[in-house]
Amino acid sequence: MDKEKFIVDSLKESSQVKLKMEEACKAEILVAVQSITEAYRNGKKVLLCGNGGSAADCQHIATELMIRLSHHIQRPALPAIALTTDTSNLTAGGNDIGWENVFARSVEGLGNEGDVLIAISTSGNSQNILKAVDKAHNKKMFVIGFLGGNGGKLKDMADLPIVIPSSNVQRIQEGHITLAHIICELVEAELYS
Repeated sequence: MDKEKFIVDSLKESSQVKLKMEEACKAEILVAVQSITEAYRNGKKVLLCGNGGSAADCQHIATELMIRLSHHIQRPALPAIALTTDTSNLTAGGNDIGWENVFARSVEGLGNEGDVLIAISTSGNSQNILKAVDKAHNKKMFVIGFLGGNGGKLKDMADLPIVIPSSNVQRIQEGHITLAHIICELVEAELYS
């Protein structure tokens, strides 16, 4: 393998995906910002769920909202909970009610009408994410899907699917965190600029 060529090709592919996101995702990003901002103005919160790298993204995004993203904006915490962080909850749920139900159970316990669920899945087909979305809809929450490829089953289930225009998992995940940073910064600006 030509390692130098691989590095250059990876960087080029990543930047090309980001440029494609302008056309593929810009309108959806604006709706996401509006929906999250409105939820916060109404005293609601954001819940996030995902598996693997997407679980790490949930923690990252929740932290940007809870602590802050823009250091030039002084603001109070925005309530956001990554449903991926409580190992006792996740392992008990996996053991007692099945892994496919762990996020749905947390949405049932923590979600309220008017809250936002950000469901992150590169394939859009993770069973535990799909069940969480069903539960969120039952609770009259607004669901934003961070997806990739063709969006999978979640594309038709989310109130707002945002599909990264790539089928490469790494590029999708990079797109998700770029998307999240843009959304978080705009939400901060809307609420506190």
